[in-house]
Amino acid sequence: MHNKIHLLGTLRHWDQEKQYKQQKKKMMNAAVSFIGGTNGDKQGLAATVTANPGELKLRAALSDTNFTDGSAVKPGNILLSVEKPGSFTVDFDIPKKDVQFQFLNTFKVEGKQVNWVYTHSRNENRTVLDGTLLLDSANKISASHELGSVNCKLKYSYVHRGLVTFEPCYDLANNSWDLAVTRRIGVDLIKATYETSNRVLGVELSSSSLVNKTGRIKVSAAFSLTEGLQSPKLSVDSMWNFPV
Repeated sequence: MHNKIHLLGTLRHWDQEKQYKQQKKKMMNAAVSFIGGTNGDKQGLAATVTANPGELKLRAALSDTNFTDGSAVKPGNILLSVEKPGSFTVDFDIPKKDVQFQFLNTFKVEGKQVNWVYTHSRNENRTVLDGTLLLDSANKISASHELGSVNCKLKYSYVHRGLVTFEPCYDLANNSWDLAVTRRIGVDLIKATYETSNRVLGVELSSSSLVNKTGRIKVSAAFSLTEGLQSPKLSVDSMWNFPV
Protein backbone atom coordinates (compact mmCIF):
# COMPACT_ATOMS: atom_id res chain seq x y z
CA MET A 1 0.00 0.00 0.00
CA HIS A 2 2.82 2.38 0.90
CA ASN A 3 4.51 1.68 -2.45
CA LYS A 4 1.26 2.39 -4.31
CA ILE A 5 0.81 5.70 -2.49
CA HIS A 6 4.45 6.60 -3.20
CA LEU A 7 3.96 5.69 -6.88
CA LEU A 8 0.80 7.78 -7.14
CA GLY A 9 2.59 10.68 -5.47
CA THR A 10 5.50 10.35 -7.91
CA LEU A 11 3.16 10.24 -10.91
CA ARG A 12 1.27 13.26 -9.60
CA HIS A 13 4.56 15.12 -9.14
CA TRP A 14 5.60 14.28 -12.71
CA ASP A 15 2.22 15.44 -13.99
CA GLN A 16 2.46 18.70 -12.06
CA GLU A 17 6.01 19.23 -13.30
CA LYS A 18 4.86 18.60 -16.87
CA GLN A 19 2.00 21.07 -16.48
CA TYR A 20 4.40 23.64 -14.98
CA LYS A 21 6.78 23.27 -17.92
CA GLN A 22 3.90 23.64 -20.38
CA GLN A 23 2.67 26.76 -18.59
CA LYS A 24 6.20 28.16 -18.45
CA LYS A 25 6.59 27.47 -22.16
CA LYS A 26 3.45 29.48 -22.82
CA MET A 27 4.49 32.24 -20.41
CA MET A 28 7.97 32.94 -21.78
CA ASN A 29 9.33 33.12 -25.28
CA ALA A 30 12.50 34.46 -26.90
CA ALA A 31 13.35 35.55 -30.41
CA VAL A 32 16.65 36.35 -32.10
CA SER A 33 16.94 38.00 -35.50
CA PHE A 34 19.80 39.05 -37.77
CA ILE A 35 19.65 41.83 -40.36
CA GLY A 36 22.32 42.19 -43.00
CA GLY A 37 22.84 43.32 -46.57
CA THR A 38 23.78 46.38 -48.58
CA ASN A 39 21.35 48.64 -46.73
CA GLY A 40 23.74 50.20 -44.21
CA ASP A 41 20.93 51.70 -42.11
CA LYS A 42 19.63 48.29 -41.11
CA GLN A 43 22.30 45.85 -40.01
CA GLY A 44 23.00 43.94 -36.83
CA LEU A 45 21.37 41.67 -34.28
CA ALA A 46 18.14 41.97 -32.34
CA ALA A 47 16.91 39.91 -29.42
CA THR A 48 13.54 39.87 -27.67
CA VAL A 49 12.33 38.10 -24.53
CA THR A 50 8.58 38.03 -23.85
CA ALA A 51 6.80 36.96 -20.66
CA ASN A 52 3.04 36.59 -20.18
CA PRO A 53 2.10 36.85 -16.49
CA GLY A 54 -1.69 36.77 -16.46
CA GLU A 55 -3.33 39.25 -18.83
CA LEU A 56 -0.20 41.33 -19.32
CA LYS A 57 2.66 40.79 -21.74
CA LEU A 58 6.14 41.98 -20.71
CA ARG A 59 8.80 42.42 -23.37
CA ALA A 60 12.49 43.32 -23.30
CA ALA A 61 14.12 44.03 -26.67
CA LEU A 62 17.70 44.75 -27.72
CA SER A 63 18.10 45.92 -31.31
CA ASP A 64 20.57 47.58 -33.68
CA THR A 65 23.52 45.67 -32.21
CA ASN A 66 26.28 46.16 -34.78
CA PHE A 67 29.60 44.36 -35.16
CA THR A 68 31.44 47.57 -35.89
CA ASP A 69 35.01 46.33 -35.53
CA GLY A 70 34.56 42.60 -35.79
CA SER A 71 34.94 42.03 -32.04
CA ALA A 72 32.73 44.37 -30.04
CA VAL A 73 28.97 44.24 -29.71
CA LYS A 74 27.50 47.66 -29.07
CA PRO A 75 23.81 47.78 -28.12
CA GLY A 76 22.10 50.70 -29.82
CA ASN A 77 18.62 50.42 -28.43
CA ILE A 78 17.05 48.81 -25.36
CA LEU A 79 13.27 48.78 -25.26
CA LEU A 80 11.03 47.63 -22.42
CA SER A 81 7.31 47.14 -23.01
CA VAL A 82 4.21 46.45 -20.96
CA GLU A 83 1.21 45.35 -23.00
CA LYS A 84 -2.35 44.27 -22.39
CA PRO A 85 -3.37 42.79 -25.76
CA GLY A 86 -6.28 44.63 -27.31
CA SER A 87 -6.13 47.42 -24.71
CA PHE A 88 -2.84 49.31 -24.31
CA THR A 89 0.95 49.21 -24.75
CA VAL A 90 3.60 51.29 -22.98
CA ASP A 91 7.12 51.32 -24.46
CA PHE A 92 10.16 52.57 -22.53
CA ASP A 93 13.15 53.53 -24.69
CA ILE A 94 16.07 53.38 -22.24
CA PRO A 95 18.86 55.17 -24.24
CA LYS A 96 16.55 57.96 -25.42
CA LYS A 97 14.75 58.19 -22.07
CA ASP A 98 11.50 58.24 -23.99
CA VAL A 99 8.06 56.77 -23.31
CA GLN A 100 5.46 55.90 -25.92
CA PHE A 101 1.83 55.21 -25.02
CA GLN A 102 -0.55 53.32 -27.26
CA PHE A 103 -4.23 52.75 -26.55
CA LEU A 104 -6.54 50.54 -28.61
CA ASN A 105 -10.30 50.44 -28.86
CA THR A 106 -12.84 48.55 -30.95
CA PHE A 107 -16.48 49.39 -31.53
CA LYS A 108 -19.15 48.95 -34.20
CA VAL A 109 -20.93 51.44 -36.45
CA GLU A 110 -24.06 50.06 -38.15
CA GLY A 111 -22.73 46.54 -37.71
CA LYS A 112 -19.27 47.33 -39.11
CA GLN A 113 -16.22 46.93 -36.87
CA VAL A 114 -14.01 49.97 -36.31
CA ASN A 115 -10.52 49.66 -34.76
CA TRP A 116 -8.90 52.77 -33.27
CA VAL A 117 -5.30 53.19 -32.15
CA TYR A 118 -4.04 56.26 -30.26
CA THR A 119 -0.23 56.62 -30.11
CA HIS A 120 1.68 59.35 -28.26
CA SER A 121 5.47 59.78 -28.00
CA ARG A 122 6.56 61.97 -25.08
CA ASN A 123 9.94 63.27 -26.30
CA GLU A 124 8.70 64.12 -29.77
CA ASN A 125 5.35 65.32 -28.39
CA ARG A 126 3.83 63.50 -31.34
CA THR A 127 0.34 62.00 -31.42
CA VAL A 128 -0.97 59.74 -34.18
CA LEU A 129 -4.50 58.43 -34.64
CA ASP A 130 -5.04 55.28 -36.71
CA GLY A 131 -8.47 53.98 -37.63
CA THR A 132 -9.64 50.97 -39.64
CA LEU A 133 -13.16 50.25 -40.87
CA LEU A 134 -13.79 46.57 -41.71
CA LEU A 135 -16.41 46.54 -44.46
CA ASP A 136 -16.33 42.75 -44.77
CA SER A 137 -13.83 39.89 -44.68
CA ALA A 138 -12.16 41.08 -47.89
CA ASN A 139 -12.45 44.88 -47.80
CA LYS A 140 -11.28 47.47 -45.31
CA ILE A 141 -10.48 51.18 -45.25
CA SER A 142 -7.89 52.71 -42.94
CA ALA A 143 -6.59 56.18 -42.14
CA SER A 144 -3.56 57.47 -40.24
CA HIS A 145 -3.28 61.11 -39.12
CA GLU A 146 -0.64 62.93 -37.08
CA LEU A 147 -2.40 65.55 -34.98
CA GLY A 148 -1.29 69.13 -35.57
CA SER A 149 0.16 68.40 -39.01
CA VAL A 150 -0.89 67.67 -42.59
CA ASN A 151 0.52 64.14 -42.38
CA CYS A 152 -2.39 61.90 -43.26
CA LYS A 153 -2.62 58.65 -45.22
CA LEU A 154 -5.72 56.90 -46.54
CA LYS A 155 -5.52 53.24 -47.53
CA TYR A 156 -7.90 50.74 -49.06
CA SER A 157 -7.25 47.00 -48.75
CA TYR A 158 -8.85 44.26 -50.82
CA VAL A 159 -8.12 40.54 -50.39
CA HIS A 160 -8.91 38.46 -53.49
CA ARG A 161 -9.86 34.86 -52.68
CA GLY A 162 -7.70 34.96 -49.58
CA LEU A 163 -4.52 34.81 -51.67
CA VAL A 164 -3.77 38.23 -53.18
CA THR A 165 -4.00 41.54 -51.30
CA PHE A 166 -4.16 44.91 -53.11
CA GLU A 167 -3.41 48.02 -51.04
CA PRO A 168 -3.46 51.43 -52.75
CA CYS A 169 -2.55 54.28 -50.38
CA TYR A 170 -2.89 58.05 -50.81
CA ASP A 171 -0.47 60.36 -48.96
CA LEU A 172 -2.10 63.77 -48.47
CA ALA A 173 1.12 65.48 -47.31
CA ASN A 174 3.05 64.48 -50.45
CA ASN A 175 0.00 64.36 -52.73
CA SER A 176 1.15 60.97 -53.98
CA TRP A 177 -0.02 57.37 -54.34
CA ASP A 178 1.65 54.21 -53.12
CA LEU A 179 0.71 50.67 -54.09
CA ALA A 180 1.39 47.31 -52.44
CA VAL A 181 0.47 43.87 -53.79
CA THR A 182 0.98 40.75 -51.67
CA ARG A 183 0.66 37.16 -52.88
CA ARG A 184 0.35 34.28 -50.42
CA ILE A 185 1.88 30.94 -51.42
CA GLY A 186 1.22 28.43 -48.67
CA VAL A 187 2.89 29.91 -45.56
CA ASP A 188 5.12 32.23 -47.62
CA LEU A 189 4.46 35.77 -48.83
CA ILE A 190 5.72 37.69 -51.85
CA LYS A 191 5.17 41.44 -51.72
CA ALA A 192 5.79 44.19 -54.29
CA THR A 193 5.55 47.90 -53.45
CA TYR A 194 5.91 51.15 -55.36
CA GLU A 195 6.28 54.63 -53.83
CA THR A 196 5.51 57.33 -56.39
CA SER A 197 6.85 60.21 -54.25
CA ASN A 198 10.46 58.93 -54.32
CA ARG A 199 10.06 56.40 -57.17
CA VAL A 200 11.20 53.35 -55.22
CA LEU A 201 10.19 49.85 -56.27
CA GLY A 202 10.41 47.20 -53.57
CA VAL A 203 10.23 43.40 -53.69
CA GLU A 204 10.09 41.24 -50.58
CA LEU A 205 9.98 37.49 -49.90
CA SER A 206 8.95 36.34 -46.43
CA SER A 207 9.28 32.61 -45.93
CA SER A 208 9.00 30.09 -43.13
CA SER A 209 8.99 27.05 -45.40
CA LEU A 210 12.70 27.54 -46.13
CA VAL A 211 13.54 27.25 -42.41
CA ASN A 212 12.07 25.34 -39.47
CA LYS A 213 8.65 25.95 -37.92
CA THR A 214 10.04 28.36 -35.32
CA GLY A 215 11.85 30.62 -37.76
CA ARG A 216 11.26 32.96 -40.66
CA ILE A 217 13.52 34.57 -43.24
CA LYS A 218 12.82 37.76 -45.16
CA VAL A 219 14.73 38.94 -48.23
CA SER A 220 14.11 42.48 -49.50
CA ALA A 221 15.29 44.47 -52.52
CA ALA A 222 14.67 48.19 -53.09
CA PHE A 223 15.19 49.72 -56.56
CA SER A 224 15.52 53.50 -56.93
CA LEU A 225 14.10 54.52 -60.31
CA THR A 226 14.96 58.24 -60.10
CA GLU A 227 17.96 57.78 -62.42
CA GLY A 228 16.95 54.62 -64.22
CA LEU A 229 17.17 51.05 -63.00
CA GLN A 230 20.28 50.62 -60.84
CA SER A 231 21.63 48.05 -58.40
CA PRO A 232 19.12 47.53 -55.58
CA LYS A 233 19.64 47.84 -51.84
CA LEU A 234 19.42 44.32 -50.44
CA SER A 235 18.65 43.18 -46.92
CA VAL A 236 18.17 39.80 -45.29
CA ASP A 237 16.29 39.43 -42.03
CA SER A 238 16.18 36.03 -40.34
CA MET A 239 14.34 35.29 -37.10
CA TRP A 240 14.15 32.30 -34.75
CA ASN A 241 11.65 31.84 -31.93
CA PHE A 242 12.16 29.43 -29.07
CA PRO A 243 10.68 28.91 -25.59
CA VAL A 244 12.70 29.90 -22.53
